[in-house]
Amino acid sequence: MLEKLDSLRLPLPEDVAKAKAAGDFDRAKRLIDLYRQDAATPKCMKDRLEVEQEVLLRLPQAYPYDEEQALAIVRKEIPSFTMEDLHHYEDSKAADWIYLNGKVHLQSRFFASMQKVWPEIAAAVGCPLSQTNQLLDDNIKEMEETGHAGRHIHLRTEIRIKDEVFHPGRVLVHLPIPAECMNMQNIHILDHSDHAFIDGPDSLSRTISFQEDLQENHPFFVEYEYDSIVRYHQDHHIPTETADFDIQEEQPQIVFSPLIKALCKELSKNETDPYRKAWNFYRYCTENVTYAYMREYMTLGLINEYSATQRIGDCGVKALLFITLCRCAGIPAHWQSGLYVTPESAGNHDWAMFYIKPYGWLFADPSFGGSAFRVKNLKRQKFYFGNLDSFRMAANNAFQQEFKPAKKWWRSDPYDNQSGEIEYDDRGLHGNEFESTKTVIEMQKLK
Repeated sequence: MLEKLDSLRLPLPEDVAKAKAAGDFDRAKRLIDLYRQDAATPKCMKDRLEVEQEVLLRLPQAYPYDEEQALAIVRKEIPSFTMEDLHHYEDSKAADWIYLNGKVHLQSRFFASMQKVWPEIAAAVGCPLSQTNQLLDDNIKEMEETGHAGRHIHLRTEIRIKDEVFHPGRVLVHLPIPAECMNMQNIHILDHSDHAFIDGPDSLSRTISFQEDLQENHPFFVEYEYDSIVRYHQDHHIPTETADFDIQEEQPQIVFSPLIKALCKELSKNETDPYRKAWNFYRYCTENVTYAYMREYMTLGLINEYSATQRIGDCGVKALLFITLCRCAGIPAHWQSGLYVTPESAGNHDWAMFYIKPYGWLFADPSFGGSAFRVKNLKRQKFYFGNLDSFRMAANNAFQQEFKPAKKWWRSDPYDNQSGEIEYDDRGLHGNEFESTKTVIEMQKLK
């Protein structure tokens, strides 16, 4: 299925695009059916329309609130909030919206996104943004003083079909597990559900998978431990060079489109040193691309064009834009993702790596750098260019990779894998049809 995503670079037929933009999804689906049934429609366009069919299934689920409902949600926390205020945040791209059947509908996490990013909203709900993140700031101090940081981490993750969706049948389940890479060491799979297949440690998107004829609903789980170890990188202001690997385009998302080429040229600012170019790209992603909770990546279309034009994005969108700008400038870069793990909890997260001689592979986390910039913590912003904290679980070392064994149907997220995937023999489940949990059993500081 993943190869069909390459067709995203093809335009939609105008009538389908017009119906989609107007929020008339029923008409768009009807038109797509006509095109796909027409023998004269080329296969490449049928692939494009098949992808769009899946997008149109998911979009309405991502935007459940009309403006009146959205306003009521905000007013529970901020009684003085007005419809004019809501329109202001919509126009500022702080509250994501689409047209749905002729009415503006807002994204499911619009208010949470506003609280996370906008200081006046955070203050109004009684949770002002803090310049200090003690865990991260302590980690920076540790790495400056010792040259490294390490944590031994013990995690358990589970995935389960929601009861309202469950029916008996054969299922294929994937859960991400740590992959061997620069910052993941001493990985041990300690326990797991029955009927398991464990992908190789060098997999670019490593999973443990389960195939079972499921007659009663139950969770699938894996328990593992590993060491997350990172070395401190300090900028020595020395001349640097690039290399000739990991600089290629990868359809459909890592592509040097006219927009990316123009942005790359503008941000390079006649700079010839690749390290300084990468810093310019990082600054743009942290300072000019505002953080926002995204709908499913499957529904974003061309992700880099989306982030470069809208100038909003979550951790993965920011990381992907940074990677693409680096590659466009001839700087090797690749994806890394999995979890951000604290002693209390673990959550999904994406970041990037880039290669500069003589330093070698370096990390970049434009999301954490951007959150530091928003609260004027410029030291932490600079740290996440070249460095990473030790609170990570890396399962994916490339973007849009197939699993082993391969899935038959569309994944909930065809590009990344942080919470897992489930499919029946006749269809793949969407993200709102299963639930996943991550439990931190133990975290110990390594000497």
